[in-house]
Order: sequence, then C-alpha cells, then structure tokens
Amino acid sequence: SFNCQPTMANSTDPERLSNGILGVVPFILFNKILIANRGEIAVRIIRACRNLGIRSVAVYSKEDAKSLHVQLADQRICIGEGPARNSYLNMDRIIAAAENMGADAIHPGFGFLSENSEFVRKCKENGITFIGPDADVIDKMGNKSHARKTMMDAGVPVVPGTKEPVYDAETGKKLAEEIGYPVMIKASSGGGGKGMRVAANEDEFEFQFNMAQRESANAFGDDTMYIERFVENPRHVEIQIMADSHGNVVALGERDCSVQRNHQKLIEESPSPAIDEETRRKMNEYAVLAAKTVGYTNAGTIEFIVDPKGNFYFMEMNTRIQVEHGVTEMVTGTDLIIEQIRVAMGEELSFKQEDIRIKGHAIECRINAEIPEKNFMPSPGVVQHMHLPAGNGVRVDTALYTGYKIPSEYDSMIAKVIVHAPDREAALQKMRSALDEMVVMGVETNLDFQYQIMKNQVFCEGKADTGFIENVLKIKG
Repeated sequence: SFNCQPTMANSTDPERLSNGILGVVPFILFNKILIANRGEIAVRIIRACRNLGIRSVAVYSKEDAKSLHVQLADQRICIGEGPARNSYLNMDRIIAAAENMGADAIHPGFGFLSENSEFVRKCKENGITFIGPDADVIDKMGNKSHARKTMMDAGVPVVPGTKEPVYDAETGKKLAEEIGYPVMIKASSGGGGKGMRVAANEDEFEFQFNMAQRESANAFGDDTMYIERFVENPRHVEIQIMADSHGNVVALGERDCSVQRNHQKLIEESPSPAIDEETRRKMNEYAVLAAKTVGYTNAGTIEFIVDPKGNFYFMEMNTRIQVEHGVTEMVTGTDLIIEQIRVAMGEELSFKQEDIRIKGHAIECRINAEIPEKNFMPSPGVVQHMHLPAGNGVRVDTALYTGYKIPSEYDSMIAKVIVHAPDREAALQKMRSALDEMVVMGVETNLDFQYQIMKNQVFCEGKADTGFIENVLKIKG
C-alpha cells in the first residue's frame, strides 16, 4: 500500500570482502546484511558491516526516511509508515525487503523482532540467516517460567518460587503462602516491567495477581504467570556471554544495571561495585553453564539479581545483543557485533575464556529525549544544534545530527554516552565531563538528570540498588 522504492548508495568493493578489522578472514559467507532496526543500533551494525567489508541494507519507515542509518547504509528500502507494527514489526515486509535486496542475513539489533522466534523461523524458511540464536532456544528462554525451570534443573541458583506455570489467583495464593511474603508475580512472557506486581501479603495477592495477569494478556497475548520471593533492595547484575556453533561459550564479565526507572535501565557499568571476586567468578561460571544447558549460540545475557547479603539468583536470559553491550566492549577490548556476524557465518569465536581480561572501568548513560520533571514525558522534535563529547576513552553511540527530527512513534532513547578509565572514580569524573560537554538543543533531554546521578553520593559510593531512583532521588513511576 506504500510506494517507497529501494535505492542504492556506493557499494562495498568486493576486493575488501576478505579483510576486516579482526585481520584476514578465511572466507566470508555474507555478501550483504539487512538491519531490521533503526536508530543508533542500526548505525552501530552498519559500521560493523563496513569494518568487515560486508554491504549493508537499511530498512526504514516513512518517518525515518532522513535518519542517519538510512544515509549510512549501502542500500535502503522503505517498509511502511506510522507505528512500528506497520514497519519494524512487520515480518513479511522485512523478509520481502531482504529478498528484494539480495541480503544473505538479517541482524535484528535489540527490541522489535530481535527475540521473536516466529521471525527467526520465517528467515530460515526463506533461506536467510538470522544473526542470533535458534528459534527453539528463544522459545525456551523467552518464556520466563520455562527458563526458570530449566535453570533449576541445571543447578543454576534461582529465586525461591514456583517451578511450574500458574494460571489462576487461587492456586497462586496457596503457592505464595508456601514461598513466603512478600512475593513477586511475573508474566511468563514478560519484559520491560510489564506483567510484574509485588504482593506484600495474602490480602492483596488476588488483586495484584489479576492486575499482572491482565497486563500480561494485553501486552503479550499470554496469561501464564509465575511467582517468586520478592528480593528487597536488590542489585541487577548481568553477565555477557558469546557462544559459537562449535561448542565454545565465553563469559565476558558483568554489567551492573541497578539504576532503573520502571524496570528500564538508565545507567550501566562494568565491573560492578556490588560484588567481590569470588562472586564474580561464580556468576561467570553459572552464566556459561546456563548457555551450554540450552545449546545457545551468538550473543546473549544472563541476568541475575543480587540481594543485600551478596547472594545471587538467575532472573532471565536476554537472547539478543543488549543496549549496553558497549560497556563490555570498552573493558574487554572486543567488538560484540562483529563477533555476532562471524559466529552467524559459522566461524569459531575469535577469543577464548582465558583471553578475557577486564581492564579499567566503563560507565554508560542512556540519553533520552524526555522531560524528567514531567514524569519523563517524551520530547520529540527537531534537533536544532548539537555537540557530542569526545576524547580518550569517550564513546557516543547515536543516530542524531543537527536538523534531524526525532519522531514521536518510537523509543525516546537518542544516544548512549560511554566512558572508560583506569578505575571507577576516574570513570565517574570522565562521565561528568562528557555529560557537561554534550549539547542537544531543540528537544528536552535527561542530560541534567544523568549528571545529577553522577554527583549523587549514594551512586558515587557504589551503593545504588534497583530502588535508587524511587527511594533516594524520590522520583516515582
């Protein structure tokens, strides 16, 4: 119903196809990769393709016609307009675009279709490589209650709670009494904080269960729930893993993602100031065990919560590259997007576990076009002027440029500022300097809000847990 036509830019020289930044690659199976995403992650993937000598194809909605990822790709094709369901979530249009442009593979980035097993199967049916794990693995780990049971059986520590799915409040209440209040009620297909409710006691359990179940049904089309003990004042610490199809699984250290609002991460750092070396070693080992248990390949993240006593528990697995992958890249010296592509081509990992050494400290701040003082209301509009920080150990992943119109249809994240320094104190100072230097005019952003966090005593002392925004900064919602 739309008449956007594919266009081409300067194509990559075929003679470069055997030379990448990782050195001479023995063979390249991919001639062209379509990026089924937008914004800064699409730009990030396009740059990785260039570094490997692989041509890239950008898909875009009419609202994104002038986006940076569209301009940087070797080829581009319009796939719809308006809400994401008409474009970036439209599987058939994306598959058709890949076939029309002759793409060998699709990189989904994060969000949108990145953890959609049906899309993975459609790619396979049409002879297109999906740069990510197999559909069956996504199904297994995407269902939170099933993933939880799988980890229990493998011996990975999980928060005490139900092993089987729960479908009604009456059954759930009996199980909650056995687990002990307070309990967390969670959607099996959940994500992004949807379908999650805390019940402090028996009197409020039924109401909270029904609310969470209704949210889950509306958001995910699934009313399957599970229940676990509510861990108060936890830290959110996740382990980045990378696995190939030859049986190699490597853990690349942890990221602390405790500073969150409505279960949406705002700041990530590595290494975590909340765990000691022995805990770090165990978490990495359990992350590798978790990945091997389900036969995982490509990039993934094992997410744990850590209680105030230092006990850690498996929470979920994200079967895709994470927004915060750049933090890990800074402290390990790796390129996870390039590694994803290589693994999808059937190659072995370019590093072994003993090669991974965490050097220094990295911090990432997510910069959003929003107004913190107005309950973080989105602030779309035209970027009238911008200046990005730079310098040794400063990285900005963004799709912004002066004159760019930030659309209202999509996520408000517009940039990620990442810094790397020899230690945490130096990284904090470098982040303050970077945020102070960054200028975005024409739209409201959370730059000042992030700067305030970088100056907050609780955060600077490494004591911020997942309730930091609400309990320390006194900001609700």
